[in-house]
Amino acid sequence: MKKSFSFPIVFMIIITAFFTAILAFLNYSTADVITYNQETELRKTLLYVFNIEPPSHEPKILEETFNKYISKENLGGQIVYTAKKDNEIIGYAFPINGSGLWGSVEGFAAISKDFSELLGIDFVSHSETPGLGGRISEDWFKKQFRGLKLTDVNDGNYIVYKPAAGGNVDAIAGATLTSKSVSKFINEDIDEFIKENKGGK
Repeated sequence: MKKSFSFPIVFMIIITAFFTAILAFLNYSTADVITYNQETELRKTLLYVFNIEPPSHEPKILEETFNKYISKENLGGQIVYTAKKDNEIIGYAFPINGSGLWGSVEGFAAISKDFSELLGIDFVSHSETPGLGGRISEDWFKKQFRGLKLTDVNDGNYIVYKPAAGGNVDAIAGATLTSKSVSKFINEDIDEFIKENKGGK
């Protein structure tokens, strides 16, 4: 007997609905896990920029260490993280972001309580070329920013690449545009944060 014209259509609707239901269930059942993993990565980043070393990088230990030292607050519409040791504020972390060579770069920077020192930076997302601009995520590059003095700086140029006068960090060889873009938005975001908050802290 010849199948009706509508049979393939009905069959495809049923199959589509079946797999859509499966995908919706998987998305729902893993949503909490995905959120927790994202929160874990954020905690790891913030502990890093404050130079706080957790006993291990196991998620629960990261969470405990984060909760012990770091708290979140909303400051003028911007999310800011405050780190304390022995009930004394050691610094503030805030988002940094801008355009790289191939797309947006996002991360965090932390500065000392008195706004005189850059404690650290880290990047949470970027689309720079692996082995070139992508090296901004490598430890050797990020560690250069630890302990940089933010005082006696002209025109907000906190980050200056060597061998220029006053140079304090090395650029990434072969990734000049990415290096320049990164220093530009880090300088701008640090300068903006200090100007907006120094008087009120």
